[in-house]
Amino acid sequence: MIPDLVLLGNLLVDDVVFADGRTRMGQPGGAMLYAALASSLWGLHTGCVSLRGDDYPPAALGALRTRGIALDGVHPLGRDGVRTWLLYEGTIRRVIHRLGCPTHEAVSPEPAHVPVAWRTARAFHLAPMPFATQTALVHAIRAWESPERPAHISLDPHLPVTAETLERYRTLLAEVDMFFPSDDELRLPDAAHDPAATLASLCSGRLRFIAWKRGAAGGSLYGARTKREHAWRARAELVEDPTGAGDAFMAGFVSAQLEQDDIERSLRRGVVSASFAIEAWGADGLLAATPETAKARLAEWAQEKVGS
Repeated sequence: MIPDLVLLGNLLVDDVVFADGRTRMGQPGGAMLYAALASSLWGLHTGCVSLRGDDYPPAALGALRTRGIALDGVHPLGRDGVRTWLLYEGTIRRVIHRLGCPTHEAVSPEPAHVPVAWRTARAFHLAPMPFATQTALVHAIRAWESPERPAHISLDPHLPVTAETLERYRTLLAEVDMFFPSDDELRLPDAAHDPAATLASLCSGRLRFIAWKRGAAGGSLYGARTKREHAWRARAELVEDPTGAGDAFMAGFVSAQLEQDDIERSLRRGVVSASFAIEAWGADGLLAATPETAKARLAEWAQEKVGS
């Protein structure tokens, strides 16, 4: 079966350190883990493309298979993969690769790793990876699509968006449909003062939406076609661990967009997805969630206006 959504990125082992001194070591992580679990809550047939290190916890892969997530595109690396420090300082998360690990490029998938049958998928999401890797993947996906069968392409950056990288990003973003930077990745000077103008400055080509994810502060979505900003606020039953919240938000939003849902309902689905990610350690909250509990929470929060 061809997936609705193909996720391309890394499967990493995380050592998490919070500002208050709490730690959680040896967690199965990587943006794809959280995004895949979140997408499965909304009935989206999802496939993962990655290079798996020998040290990646097999129980996490088993959990993905149990949720119906296709792992045909996950290839063995043949050695231990990347292990990262995730250091939380206020609203900023720093990602530091531990010494002795392979390079980020070495554990990131290339176009050849995508199963041939999956290249006609409806949607592709590129998790944070080196800029050159993401660029090569975007160009390959664009070559696979046709005017009769365009693909929905979304991108989560690894290289920060700064005054120095702005032109490089404008060129790449013109080739994708959605962009999902977070606070620690969007570093343009006027972003906090005038988010709409800052996000609009990134828009050209086929880019439709930019979702600036701001953690507990919610975020701002800019629609390039309507030239309108939509703010959303975060919500959760409990906040235990913010890791993976942005990836889950993306999966919820994209799943609704593939159903041609409107912006406010798409944002609400993203907020609900993120709420499961942050209410337990690591991926435990998303692992405990089910399509039934996700639909129930969505219905419970349906009267709230998340966009503006």
